[in-house]
Amino acid sequence: MPVRVLSEGAGPGAQVPAHLTRIPISLITTSTDCSNKTVKGKVVQKCPLVSLASDNVILKTVIQEEDSPPNCSSQSPSINVILFGALAKDFNQTVNQGDVVVASGFTVGKSPTVHKDKLHPCNLLLSGDDACIYVTLLPPPLLDLRSPPAAKRSSALSAEVSRATKAPKYTYVRLGDLKPGTVVNVYGVVVFFKQPFKSRGTDFCSSLKITDQSNQKIGCTIFCQLEDHPKIFQIGDIIRFHRVKTQSFNNSITLVTSFGFSVLVFDGEEGGSMEPRTSSRSFHIDQEDRQTVEELRSWAANQALVPPVPTIPLSAVSPKAYFDLTCQLLAKAPIDTTCTLLRVWDGTRCPHTLLNVIVERNVTEGPTSFSQERGSLIANILVYDNHTEFARQLKPGDFLRIYNLRAIPGSSKVPGLTSSQSEEVDHLAFHLHGGTAYGRGIRVLPENSPVVQELKRVMEAFPEDDKNELNDSEMLDIWSTPPEFLERSCGHDTQLVTLSEVKRSDPGRVHHVRVQLRSYEPRRLHQALKLYCSKCTSMQDVPDDELVSGLFSEASKDYGPCSPPPWAVSGRVDVPGDSPGSPKRTLSVHMSTQLMSEDKSKELIFLMGSTLEDTRRLASGYHNIVPVMSSAGHLALLDLSAPFLFRGRKTYYGCKRCSEAAVREPSCAEGVEMIDEKIIAEALGVQLLQFVLLMKLQLQDATDTLDVFLWRDAEAFFGVLAEDVAANQEAQNIIHQTMDSLCPAEGSTGGHPWMDLCLTAYRAEDDEGQNQTCYQICHSTVTKPFSTQSNANPA
Repeated sequence: MPVRVLSEGAGPGAQVPAHLTRIPISLITTSTDCSNKTVKGKVVQKCPLVSLASDNVILKTVIQEEDSPPNCSSQSPSINVILFGALAKDFNQTVNQGDVVVASGFTVGKSPTVHKDKLHPCNLLLSGDDACIYVTLLPPPLLDLRSPPAAKRSSALSAEVSRATKAPKYTYVRLGDLKPGTVVNVYGVVVFFKQPFKSRGTDFCSSLKITDQSNQKIGCTIFCQLEDHPKIFQIGDIIRFHRVKTQSFNNSITLVTSFGFSVLVFDGEEGGSMEPRTSSRSFHIDQEDRQTVEELRSWAANQALVPPVPTIPLSAVSPKAYFDLTCQLLAKAPIDTTCTLLRVWDGTRCPHTLLNVIVERNVTEGPTSFSQERGSLIANILVYDNHTEFARQLKPGDFLRIYNLRAIPGSSKVPGLTSSQSEEVDHLAFHLHGGTAYGRGIRVLPENSPVVQELKRVMEAFPEDDKNELNDSEMLDIWSTPPEFLERSCGHDTQLVTLSEVKRSDPGRVHHVRVQLRSYEPRRLHQALKLYCSKCTSMQDVPDDELVSGLFSEASKDYGPCSPPPWAVSGRVDVPGDSPGSPKRTLSVHMSTQLMSEDKSKELIFLMGSTLEDTRRLASGYHNIVPVMSSAGHLALLDLSAPFLFRGRKTYYGCKRCSEAAVREPSCAEGVEMIDEKIIAEALGVQLLQFVLLMKLQLQDATDTLDVFLWRDAEAFFGVLAEDVAANQEAQNIIHQTMDSLCPAEGSTGGHPWMDLCLTAYRAEDDEGQNQTCYQICHSTVTKPFSTQSNANPA
């Protein structure tokens, strides 16, 4: 039976069949007689629809009992409800968070997540023709952010819902409607924030407050890795949280991170960019999200949420003021263990005499001298205590926003310097004091930020220092000088040509050029890693941990008995706990009888019911692990968006389009001592995807610039394998250090090292089907050795 929508104004009990009897959630056990029984509750959490196999889907929801029958607990218990197949599709399309549902035709199973989510120790399982959901839809509020879709939803009352499938859709809760003890998705306007700081564990912590049209101000506490924290630039930014948990603290609701937490931040200015700031490699934004952001922007613009925070240029700085400064970092140097010097500019001149700070040239990162005109625009900023650690990670050329900077007039003496630094009187000094009070801290701004683009326009009025420019005679000298970092390894007998000549040449030719690297993208290494199918030639992003973890989490649920294949022998394996003293978990494994007879029990195991973290912990003890799940009573591979194979720290993916996946026993030819990923992929019917590196480089010489791709020969270029980059920090460091050397942040592009490259030109279609000429680097290898200790980021 499908999901049935009840008539508006009538309670669920009025139309649920009379022979069904309601049972309280608190009385449910695995021995409960579920025939002719119902369970009623309000939907407090709705998870996305997940595909388990080609024709099977699953959805998890959490319902909470609001009006408990007499003679039961005074608490409001909650329970996980797992729906399968067509019922899951109907539920996903029809029901939203806040709706009241009545479930019938269910069975009861043990909850594998009871210790994590602290909900009822049992799950309700609904599948087959007897299972049914009756739903009373939540009436739309007068100021609902989702009013157009809600209106469409209400028009379908008293009708049986279509079973047509639909993409998963997130439900968002107004801040004024939050209840403690639930996991929710929310939007809000930032009214206060603090920069992340190191917690006692391995994570960083940050805090902020948000509000929306309900005028409720909600505090949020974020614990996660530094790169995953919200990229908030200023008060008024719009923030979207997924999967945050509500808690009650001092009679107020607060939000904290929970499993699967993710966040996006949007510019808060009306008509601003819809490009979100996030470290996530995969996120979804639809038209309703854009509408929500615009509505919040418009509402916030008409509200006096907080006193304005001064963000002013150097030209408008007043003594004794606290202010936020947007600037570019030119150079930096350590003063002592508690203080770091930042030399910055914003294209404007401070009207006050500024403190001059003298440091040794050999400790300065970036240019050590500037022209007189440029020097008059530079401000010296002294950052202290906890901010020095973040300052060590900054690179000259970064665009920064420094929060709660203080302009101190009068006598200032720089700490930690020798007697060569004299005490300067009546000079203005800029100090960033320790701590995170008043949002104090430093944030690196992306170059595509509108604020940075405006700053660049101001800076363009000032020419670069002459000492960094190259004239024609110097360029001729460079052509006769051996390249500093790269050389060609091809056998082509071709003369050097300029980039302007390359652009005028016909496609299909090979060119030798001597060039500099002007810029490159992506800047984040994980965005350069791709998965390539040699069969259908498709290329895709590597799935992020949030998506993969969700697939493993759903597949790890207990979906009933599973019969192992006849060639397998079953057993159990212990998984170490998350921390010392925590209990171990026991998981089911299946192994090949042939491999066991050959004393190769650790060569390959099929692991069932594991989370992503479980699988990674076990990968060090087994050569090959294939995660599996139960599907229709048989073993099946997980969705191929997740890795189908773990080998130590390496993971392997399969192509959904070209694979015919099934759990089968690998067969080893005689003389094969070790099973590798190719043998396993062939046995499972999986078309193996290959890790590749894809980067776009902008080259320059004296005549022109040229955008080229680095792809097929990227591994030879860097001297590392792409699959090692996906799993090995040392391989990642090699690429980072190579690109930092070829395209250093400090100085002008004219000072970048010269490279000898071999380029191929070819024709390709763009997104609109138009033919264009593209260029690719080939037969070129980095020759200068790089030290792995040159990373400026402290351990």
